[in-house]
Amino acid sequence: MTQTDDFGFGTQIRKSPYFDATVRWGATGFSVYNHMYIPRDFGDPVQNFWNLINDAILCDVAVERQVEITGPDAARFVQTLTPRDLSKMAVGQCKYVLITNAQGGILNDPILLRLAENHFWISLADSDILLWAQGVAVHSGMDVKIREPDVSPLQLQGPKSGAVMRALFGDAIMDLRYYWLRRVELDGIPLIVSRTGWSSELGYELYLQDGSRGDDLWEKIMAAGAPLGLKPGHTSSIRRIEGGMLSYHADADIDTNPYELGLDRLVNLEIEADFIGKDALRRIRAEGPARRQVGLVIEGAPLKGPNTTFWTVTQDGRTVGKVTSAIHSPRLGRNIALAMLSVDAAQIGARVQVRTRTGLLDATIVERPFYDPKKTIAAA
Repeated sequence: MTQTDDFGFGTQIRKSPYFDATVRWGATGFSVYNHMYIPRDFGDPVQNFWNLINDAILCDVAVERQVEITGPDAARFVQTLTPRDLSKMAVGQCKYVLITNAQGGILNDPILLRLAENHFWISLADSDILLWAQGVAVHSGMDVKIREPDVSPLQLQGPKSGAVMRALFGDAIMDLRYYWLRRVELDGIPLIVSRTGWSSELGYELYLQDGSRGDDLWEKIMAAGAPLGLKPGHTSSIRRIEGGMLSYHADADIDTNPYELGLDRLVNLEIEADFIGKDALRRIRAEGPARRQVGLVIEGAPLKGPNTTFWTVTQDGRTVGKVTSAIHSPRLGRNIALAMLSVDAAQIGARVQVRTRTGLLDATIVERPFYDPKKTIAAA
């Protein structure tokens, strides 16, 4: 038997349960997210975008690691981590939340899932919240257990994702509401399924609860979806920027606060709970943020790909901020970007200049998101 070369660079970067399947199905490029490989290239990213918005794609997002919080004080402890009011969060519900530090900076912008009265998962963006939560718990005086469970999500996204789910689970799955979850099995494979995703399209996430079944699950989904046009894919920078969705470490980080992003709805300073960052966020709200996230339409030839560095934004010769995420949208026929600018410069309709790696380009400040501002597609 001929031994094939192993695909990878060492054991310190983990492979997902779907890693071998994604390579079989054409993944040729990976990056690292939460100390794990994530497929970033299945060929042409523009074709991946069209596959997503016209049909459906299956994405390995096992890098969305789960922080599991259980115990008698689980609900009270989770509320200490986030400024969003969780008092009415029902069992079976999901919520988009921010996790803030004592200065009001954003440590993560995960999806929170409530599986039972005292059982939560924090489905992470790219930062070490497991360590943060365990550290916070040490001196909290609360009775909680915090660990990373054997859970690995897939994203099934696109307008035909519902039809693929029906093929897999039957008609009963079609009444699953936006931002709710359900326990299911697929041929003995234990799953949590939620109506969520990082695409701004109709979509589902399938949380595998047995890493040894990753290959089976991938192949079963692809087989069920093949007649419906399902393709293997990767999270689309084009679609998420169109939808104004944040990428942690790019559009938000530890030095970004919710008010700069216009995410006031995720902060409730009137609740009784003394969540981390409450005093700082009160002060920021009272003083007003110094920066604000805006959309930009950048002139010039179509960008060849996403920005890989922050691009300086100037106005009348002075630096006023930076572009955090930029891409060419083939659907809109424009170069679009998310930028963080000083408040005095962040006026809709104002003109600025962006220093790209190919030179200085003119741009106009616009509202964001760029497409489907009411999220009617994802919630359909």
